[in-house]
Amino acid sequence: MGILSPGDCSTSYLQELRDPAGLAGNVGFISHSGSICSGMLTDLRRYGFSHAISCGNEAVVSLADYIDALVDDPGTRVIGLFIESIRQPERFVAALDRAARASKPVVVLKVGRNERSRRAITSHTGAITGSAGVFSAVLRAHRAIEVDDLDEMTEVFAACQARIWPKGRRIGIVTGSGGQAELILDVADAAGFELPPLPPAVRAQAESVIGPLTGDGNPLDAWGSGDFRVNYPHALQVLESNPLCDVIVLCADGADGEPMERAGRALEYANMLGEAAARASKPHYLIGMRPGQVVRAQAELLRAHGLALLGGARQGLGALDGLARWSLTQAALRPGRSLVAGLGKLRDLEKRPAVNEFDAMALLQAEGLPVARRSLATSLAQALRGAAELGYPVVLKAFSDEIAHKSEHGLVMAKLADAKALNEAWGRMQVHAAAAAASGRILGFMVQEMVPGGVEVFAGVSRSAEFGPVLAFGMGGVAIEILRDTSLRLLPLRAGQAAAMVDEIRGAALLRGARGAPACDIDALVRCLEAFADYAWADREYIGEIDLNPIKVLDAGQGCRILDALIIPRNHLTQDAP
Repeated sequence: MGILSPGDCSTSYLQELRDPAGLAGNVGFISHSGSICSGMLTDLRRYGFSHAISCGNEAVVSLADYIDALVDDPGTRVIGLFIESIRQPERFVAALDRAARASKPVVVLKVGRNERSRRAITSHTGAITGSAGVFSAVLRAHRAIEVDDLDEMTEVFAACQARIWPKGRRIGIVTGSGGQAELILDVADAAGFELPPLPPAVRAQAESVIGPLTGDGNPLDAWGSGDFRVNYPHALQVLESNPLCDVIVLCADGADGEPMERAGRALEYANMLGEAAARASKPHYLIGMRPGQVVRAQAELLRAHGLALLGGARQGLGALDGLARWSLTQAALRPGRSLVAGLGKLRDLEKRPAVNEFDAMALLQAEGLPVARRSLATSLAQALRGAAELGYPVVLKAFSDEIAHKSEHGLVMAKLADAKALNEAWGRMQVHAAAAAASGRILGFMVQEMVPGGVEVFAGVSRSAEFGPVLAFGMGGVAIEILRDTSLRLLPLRAGQAAAMVDEIRGAALLRGARGAPACDIDALVRCLEAFADYAWADREYIGEIDLNPIKVLDAGQGCRILDALIIPRNHLTQDAP
């Protein structure tokens, strides 16, 4: 469709431009879709555009070129991208980094995120790290703001019109309705927004004027006696003094053409918020409960105060949360450990379809990862000696480079309590191994310690053809691909990212100790993930995929143990993961 630059009265756009001044603003928008681009130009009530670029299939000029140009443009404050595909990954992430260094948020909506994997995956990791998850990890690593739809993108653009932006994620909200407060709490809980309760002293300060508050005070229902002209300014001042609040929001609905004749009220709210913000150090915003509902005069008055109007409890608060996350300083890359024993060993193993559990565990143990104790067993007598040294109960396993999931073939027998149980299991194992030989050659057997208690988690590394090695973490065991409770990061890891991955998954509650269960050794798990990531990055030239599943995380202070491992050399994969 072309390029439209209303501030310069310059256009090569397909459609006729009648009012350049009415379109002008600080949002630079780039779209692979012409219709999406044209559609975004229809609503100019809260912001305008420095440039609108409908780039089509990038036949000559690339997406990265356009981003770089907007980074250099003094009239652009925020950059929006509607993306169908990434044709130059390295240049794309370099452009994102330039935007971050220039303090210009890049807001990204990518379509086509549900495409199926392009190949059959041997490991669990490859099955759960599809292109959408990897792309989200890329955006997170390079400080872009990802949104799920045009409503969310619009609200981030609107939030960026404020003079000052959130520097932290803790939101304090003033409402005039208990119902609004309850709905906001439901939305915030589902979306992970931070609405910290009022500290007792701050709550007492609020109640001294407003009267008794319901709930934990955030959102703060300030209607009280109904004298909003007294209660609202007091509530806003209370939140300004609250040390657990980074950004302040006044929630009030309004729309042009509403039949209840409250347009004057909308302007009163805007002036109240403007006066409060003028005395404050924290950013202030006004939010309506639904997206798209705007009182134009109110939006213009807020803009005169250096403030912004947002819409939608989920979309508006999400815009503030995304902008706050963007503002947080990106952590530095972690210094990698010095690796000697494992580095390059896969070069000698890469012709194998997979590196079996026994060999993989030995390689990881050499790099200091906490693998379970085990013993090679070439005969029943050797198995019995190994079990006596490890201590009962034990696990008996067969291992093979060609059989990735042994349990499906009866090649794992657990909870063997004594020598008699091991003797019987050995006989059954030989029968199962003979039957499984049609699926792959059995290379041997081993006895492994049973690790009781704890919580099972999973860690894996796979390769993105576009962005390189990706670390996945989630709850482990047999339900990995069913629960899909995972977090992803690009390698190498940055400081604090391993701990953040643990905290992000829903199953983190189990690790912290749910329903009276003891807390697990999360610190040991984080160290394990960091060591795993260090090894995978150092040996990335030879690694296609790695599964560690399960990792048993024991009670606090007792560490964790890797109970099973599978490595797929890179050259065995017909192509890198999407």
